[in-house]
Amino acid sequence: MAGDGKITISIDRGGTFTDVHAIVPGKPDIILKLLSVDPAHYQDAPTEGVRQILELVTGEPHPRGQPLKLDRIGSLRMGTTVATNALLERKGARSVLLTTKGFRDLLKIGDQSRPNIFDLSMARPGVLPEGVVEVNERIVPCHPSADKDCFSGARIVEGVTGEKFRVVQELNLEEVRSELQRYKEQGYQSLSVALVHSFAYPEHERQIGELAESMGFSVTLSSKLQPMIKIVPRGMSAAADAYLTPVIKTYIDSISSSFEGGLERQRECRFEFMQSDGGLVDFRRFSGLKAILSGPAAGVVGFAATSWDPTEKTPVIGFDMGGTSTDVSRFDGHLEHVFGSKVAGVLIQSPQLDINTVAAGGGSILSYRNGLFYVGPESASAHPGPACYRKGGPLTVTDANLFLGRLLPEYFPHIFGPNEDQPLDIEVTTKLFNELTQKINAERKEKGQPEYAPEEVALGFLKVADESMARPIRNLTQARGFETASHHLACFGGAGGQHACSVAASLGISRIIIHKYSSVLSAYGLALAEVVKESQEPVSADFETSQSSLEKRFNDMTDSATAEMSTQGFSADQVRHELYLNMRYEGSDTSLMILKPEDDSGFLEQFKTRHRREFNFNSDRAVLVDDIRVRTIASSNVRTEKSPLVQLREASLQDVSGTPDNTTKAYFDGYSSRIDTPVYLLDKLQKNARVHGPAVIIDKTQTIVVAPNSIAKILDTCIVIDLKEEQTTVNGVPSELSSEIDPIRLSIFGHRFMSIAEQMGRTLQKTSVSTNIKERLDFSCALFSPDGGLVANAPHVPVHLGSMQFAVRYQHQKWLGNLRDGDVLVANHPSCGGTHLPDITVSQSQCTPTSLATLTKRYR
Repeated sequence: MAGDGKITISIDRGGTFTDVHAIVPGKPDIILKLLSVDPAHYQDAPTEGVRQILELVTGEPHPRGQPLKLDRIGSLRMGTTVATNALLERKGARSVLLTTKGFRDLLKIGDQSRPNIFDLSMARPGVLPEGVVEVNERIVPCHPSADKDCFSGARIVEGVTGEKFRVVQELNLEEVRSELQRYKEQGYQSLSVALVHSFAYPEHERQIGELAESMGFSVTLSSKLQPMIKIVPRGMSAAADAYLTPVIKTYIDSISSSFEGGLERQRECRFEFMQSDGGLVDFRRFSGLKAILSGPAAGVVGFAATSWDPTEKTPVIGFDMGGTSTDVSRFDGHLEHVFGSKVAGVLIQSPQLDINTVAAGGGSILSYRNGLFYVGPESASAHPGPACYRKGGPLTVTDANLFLGRLLPEYFPHIFGPNEDQPLDIEVTTKLFNELTQKINAERKEKGQPEYAPEEVALGFLKVADESMARPIRNLTQARGFETASHHLACFGGAGGQHACSVAASLGISRIIIHKYSSVLSAYGLALAEVVKESQEPVSADFETSQSSLEKRFNDMTDSATAEMSTQGFSADQVRHELYLNMRYEGSDTSLMILKPEDDSGFLEQFKTRHRREFNFNSDRAVLVDDIRVRTIASSNVRTEKSPLVQLREASLQDVSGTPDNTTKAYFDGYSSRIDTPVYLLDKLQKNARVHGPAVIIDKTQTIVVAPNSIAKILDTCIVIDLKEEQTTVNGVPSELSSEIDPIRLSIFGHRFMSIAEQMGRTLQKTSVSTNIKERLDFSCALFSPDGGLVANAPHVPVHLGSMQFAVRYQHQKWLGNLRDGDVLVANHPSCGGTHLPDITVSQSQCTPTSLATLTKRYR
């Protein structure tokens, strides 16, 4: 790779732009940004990126349309949204599902969740397979208390978990063959197999898979893809893989045709893709299901590798703000995965990085409705784009930053107007903000309230946007028992630097890390990523009585994984393993994937610690193990980053000297008017310089706003911004609030109250076993005022909340007099009575409006 004088090229193909990063031995890194779709100039953006890199490195022309040689490239790595787009747009391959007879409508029925809980039409997204084959086979587990009946007159088999199964109906392969032949003649090439209980007894699926492959089908077996219990998500995952893998293969073939001899014949160049779990995989092993979060996963790997300090071990929150949405994630030394998610209406049961997305970005539309400020979720997209793009678009977050002097047109690409040669249009943005301010002030004047200046309106929208982006971060931390303020904030993405300080202040975070490649950090993260292999097997065992057998299975799985890595060119000393057990309390439906600790505390202690942190209680019940998992990691990163905190400790910082490169009139919170704000160009700032806010730091691909009362420190690979704690705020909230109605403050606190109610609901879902609770969300979580008035309710079934205030006001006046400011009431469906939430005990209601007041004594 780079060590032997060859180039490492990393490419993140996004929906709008394709980012390219190249490490050239002995030379500065190369960064390119290309349009992902530009048929007038090239057919494929990643191939064009490779072509331009080769021209820059060799100084020789590489004409478009001619196959490229890969002899100068040691490693080619890619993250792609091809699978995600195919799933969202329903443009995958025609496929067939094979499932156990009697379960034909399994995927159509799905679970009890609703895409839009308040949609009376109950419209569901269509299923992915176009055809279904019912396989006449059936096995059932033998219950321990019914062994005698189970064994009589039936073939008994042992599953992977060690449990016994009775074969009720043997598999008839000839019947399956005739059905497959019929679909083969109709032109189907891809199929998925999801049989009941195949996660524990995969033999029938294996036989069907061998038959189908011999007939020329592309086959996905649910028992091989992700052998976990629950047939619905397992079946949907297999169907999604069969639906998307042909799309991925076609895409890889199109790239392969652009290189001399094709990719299959390349031996010197490693070609790898980023998977949803944050690991690289050889292009021959890349499949549809593993590609759904390929692009965002690279960004998580990027901020984790560039922001984490293994000595201090302060957890880091990744904040990736783009034009349409913002992705947030968390890293504490290990990548956090989820095994159940829903993408485009499809349940995915596969390890994916835990990435939360909110519809707020630079292109989010600003609106004023019903006396409140709203940001998004609608976006102006690339066309027409924000108002300042000169295409007649609406006001957006980008316009607010431009209007307040935080975005400078002279440093932004001049690509607007009829001839695509004009800068951002500050005049039209100013005009629209003045008109909107007049509309808002007209309403406030009628109510006898003071008027706003246009700058206050624009800043108010930015505050609301910051709070909407802070909300998923709170869900990622506080909802799991972590203190948000004890994290660092790693900002990246095209718009991240403009909101870094304000979002951090809202969350109470005091330190921000912005890498020098933050605007292309997903591409750079590919260069820092490692090859990963996931191995998982189902288990059905009591942890206390099966530790020795679990240890043996760990050894077998690690040996097998190491052997497979050796076939990819990795020696044993390059390979390490992370060992996991999926554990739960007996009688519970919520499993926690527990990583084997580096100390001697053991799996059980780690499980109880995490369970206590997330759910605020532990049980004396037995702890069961559902799955055993090994994550094998082969060190293949071509560069190791020095931690920003190490750089900070080693740096001799000095205040920036000399005059700034420019000055802008910018508006900040706490100031009555615009103030002169110095502008610095990053490539002209000396290393170890210290820039006091307010200031604006501009790079070729990003703008970083350094807020007042903050200090930016320019280091070798990044900028570290430290926020000073203001006496007037606590976690971004003014300590002294007036009683005057303020629509900006109402909008901000609306997001915060909703965040609390949503966290209640998530905890209730995790701890319950009721389908009504877990899937249908048939409960209500809300915040009430001391007199019982509804303040905020999460998007659950709100039927239980409407008469709360009347019940409290008119039937419990005596108790009401004892309420204190800040008391919180929680209403819920009777089926979850007695469930314990963090700091709240929920009582059992009788489903009549007045009985909701029975919550009071239990809560008090």
